[in-house]
Parts: sequence; structure tokens; C-alpha cells
Amino acid sequence: MDTKYLTKAGLIAALYVVLVLIEIPFGQLAFGPIQLRIAEGLTLLPIVETAAIPGVFVGCLVANFVLTFTSGFGLIDVIGGSLVTLVAAYLTSKTKNRILGVIPPVVLNGLVISLWVSYFTKIRYWYTVAGISAGELISVAVFGNIMLIVYEKASKVK
Repeated sequence: MDTKYLTKAGLIAALYVVLVLIEIPFGQLAFGPIQLRIAEGLTLLPIVETAAIPGVFVGCLVANFVLTFTSGFGLIDVIGGSLVTLVAAYLTSKTKNRILGVIPPVVLNGLVISLWVSYFTKIRYWYTVAGISAGELISVAVFGNIMLIVYEKASKVK
């Protein structure tokens, strides 16, 4: 790891946190049974930037820690949610494809995060899976592709 890699990872982590924090005034959009966490669009970046893998993991870890005080999901969300994002980002990096890259974050977040969100909110698991998966699909497919396009264009400017 060199300074450039660490800087990119740090910037991506900071961007993740900022994108989550700007959603707080809109209620439980970033952490409830129906999630539309714009920051999750960053999980598509590992297709073109390996520094995004630790970047989204650290960003999610920090954001989930901050949200712990408002979400009520506790340590399982901080650690579990962040690990799900890490695995999703890693698997996305292996796809090298914008369409296939959407699958890991949508499936993993939908199936795994729903375990504790469903438990704590007392909403049926499959309803929670549908809500989280739909939000994740929008976040990754729409916002993720926008972020990927912007990142690719910015990378070409030297």
C-alpha cells in the first residue's frame, strides 16, 4: 500500500460517511427496514478502484457507529453491517462488470442485514429483505453508476 492508495481509500471512506450523514434529517432512510443509503452506491467503485474496498468498509464502519445512537441496532449493525459492505465491495471488485457488480451488495445487504433489522423492528424478515434489497438496488444501480462515471471522468483528468 502506498500513500496514493491510502489517500484514495480515506477519501472514499470520508465520502461514505458524509453521504450517510446528509440522510439523517430524512429519518430512517439510511438504516431502517426500508433503506436507501446513497453511500452504498460507492460499493460499485471497486470495479475500477481497489482502494474503494477498504474505503467503503471504513466509511460504513464509522457511519454505522455514528448511527448506533439513532438506529437502535447496536454493535451487530456496526460490525456486521460493515463486514457485509466489505464482502460486497470485494466481490464486486471481482466482477469487473457494472451489471454483475450490482448483485453482491444487493443480495448480501438484503439477506444478511435484514436478519437483525427484522429482529429489532419486529417486521417480517422477507418484507425487510424486500425493502432493503429494493433500496440497495436503487443505491447501487443508480447512484453507484453515477459515482462510477464521475470517478472515471475525474481519473482521466490529470
